[in-house]
Amino acid sequence: MQTRVQSLTESFANVTIGYFIALAAQMIVFPLYEIEVSISQNIQIGVIFTAVSIARSYLLRRFFNYYHHRPAR
Repeated sequence: MQTRVQSLTESFANVTIGYFIALAAQMIVFPLYEIEVSISQNIQIGVIFTAVSIARSYLLRRFFNYYHHRPAR
């Protein structure tokens, strides 16, 4: 069973890698849809979605960890 810190660390590492992939994807996809944003705005958008993703990933991991290791009833 993972501790809360281990869950947060894993989620943070996963999302950090995902952030750089998403940032590259934004820089490719946005121009295809004629969405013009600066590099700074791209980074800010990425940070917002990264924070949401970290919270989502952490909460889901804790839920499933609890669900699979809850006391028998």
